[in-house]
Amino acid sequence: MKEKKRKVAPKKKSGRPVLYLSSGTVTLMEKRQTIAEAIFALPPGGSFCAQYNPEHTKVEQYTLISGTMDYEHEGSRRRMAIGETIDASQHTKVITFYALTEAEVVIHMDAPFYEKNFFEMQLLQSEMDAVAQVDGYTYQHCDRIRQYAIEVWKKFDRPAASLKLMRWGAYFHDLGKLAIPPAILNKPGKLTPAEWDIMKSHSQRGADMLRNHPVEWLREAAYIVEQHHERFDGKGYPYGLKGEEISLEAAIVSVVDAFDAMTTDRVYKKATPVEVALEELLKEKGKQFNPAVVDAFVEVIAEKKGEIGWTMFEQCES
Repeated sequence: MKEKKRKVAPKKKSGRPVLYLSSGTVTLMEKRQTIAEAIFALPPGGSFCAQYNPEHTKVEQYTLISGTMDYEHEGSRRRMAIGETIDASQHTKVITFYALTEAEVVIHMDAPFYEKNFFEMQLLQSEMDAVAQVDGYTYQHCDRIRQYAIEVWKKFDRPAASLKLMRWGAYFHDLGKLAIPPAILNKPGKLTPAEWDIMKSHSQRGADMLRNHPVEWLREAAYIVEQHHERFDGKGYPYGLKGEEISLEAAIVSVVDAFDAMTTDRVYKKATPVEVALEELLKEKGKQFNPAVVDAFVEVIAEKKGEIGWTMFEQCES
């Protein structure tokens, strides 16, 4: 499958700070007293998650102002009406928004938290853009991993605070490839043992980058990056962790990372059909992969298949 170009919603509010995300663009508008206002413009298939945390904000609201969008909470999904507001403080679990067409959402949130978060996201996205310059496949791959991982994470009863770490740990899981020579990273043939040792170092290198990151909370996601190539049977790297020694978040990235690698074209192989990739995951349950995570991912794929707006599955099928 040929990699699709990064999707960026076209609408911008000139003169305002803009955050360019793979799922769309966020424009920071004027502050209204203590409340920040932003407009999130999403392309068809764009999605984002919200998890209310009263320690960070009192106000967190999302209002659809144009386009067609669904939102999902605790497994129930329904269509939003234009002008409808979803108050995150009234929802106990993660809310996921899915744009079915080009759509715009107005966000209202406590200004001190949201503005700090907005500018931190700008820094993180600039770093991901650096990965894209080295390896365009990795950029697209990392965004798919982020979306897959969140959907699987929602199947487990995890603390609300870990959603942010799951999202960015998954997104940055291949950050260490910035330190891998392009000749090795994009080599079309089989790697030599020495080259493979260098390639395998990317998980530790990426974790080291996060542990020294200027965004303090992101440092906590380093364990996801470091462990995402560990195996359930203890035969992975870099430490040979086994079973429950591997964090759930890293185990999720391991499964969705392998699935995406199988179902997309690489420089050294053609994409594998989705059904064949799922069979491979099931075959490796309890060996390479955490069995509970495999079951959760298979469930996600079954639920999302044919669902309008879930572009990750559409990309796998194309």
